[in-house]
Amino acid sequence: MIDRDQVRKVAILARLELTPEEEEQFTTQLGSILEYVEQLGELDVSKVEPTTRAIDVSNITRQDLLRPYPDREAILNNAPEGDGDFFKVPQILNVEE
Repeated sequence: MIDRDQVRKVAILARLELTPEEEEQFTTQLGSILEYVEQLGELDVSKVEPTTRAIDVSNITRQDLLRPYPDREAILNNAPEGDGDFFKVPQILNVEE
């Protein structure tokens, strides 16, 4: 079981300022949580596959289709610097020959 001194220590480590009422409340709440975790520790999970989710989830994505933008000039006009039909960006790699 957790006591008030341990709650105070955790609060100091977390840089929390707790009132005496909050210390008491958190002592009770953390005690309940730790008791529940102890109960879970008694379960036999040797035949349970490790998982990150309780249910299967799949990512639904749309197909990536290449399409021309209808107003290409509007995009190019908003670029800070351009070169014909291209955006001009600062060089980030130093390629030596």
